Amino acid sequence: MVIRVPPTGGEKESLLAAMWRHREAVLWKIQGLDDEQLRRKMTPSGTHLLGLVKHLASVEYGWFCEPFGRESKAVFKEDDPEFDLQVRPGETTEGIVAFYREACAAADAVVNEVELTEIGTSWDGDKVTMRWVLIHMIEETARHAGHMDIIRELIDGAAGDHPWEEDAQTAGTP
Repeated sequence: MVIRVPPTGGEKESLLAAMWRHREAVLWKIQGLDDEQLRRKMTPSGTHLLGLVKHLASVEYGWFCEPFGRESKAVFKEDDPEFDLQVRPGETTEGIVAFYREACAAADAVVNEVELTEIGTSWDGDKVTMRWVLIHMIEETARHAGHMDIIRELIDGAAGDHPWEEDAQTAGTP
């Protein structure tokens, strides 16, 4: 389903719709692929689709939950900046997708609980508003959805940000 930002929506509603538009693109990019394809390293740096999903789950927790004092299940390691992009042999596709969906739900709960002007403290000590976090995460998710689009095209030729449907959903979460 294609989620569109409502043309006359409120600020928080519009930001969340933009966030979900890119989250759905991320999930669409992995549909229909087998485990080998999802783990296939497609760049010299080792980037692969499942690793990007795992990374995005961690940054959802790290930017939405941690700054506002909520529980986080982010998988960052200070001594290994690429840790959250790595998929371990025992990790399953289903588990990583569930981790991403759980992170998105936890993030949405925080967004719905706090005002856009509420200030939190990021992992590096900077003060951030919820508005800034939403904008930052829209950028982050869109950037990685673009990476995923290129990787997916290299794997099987599928390209685009969403499947085209005539009756696109406006706003909200799926």
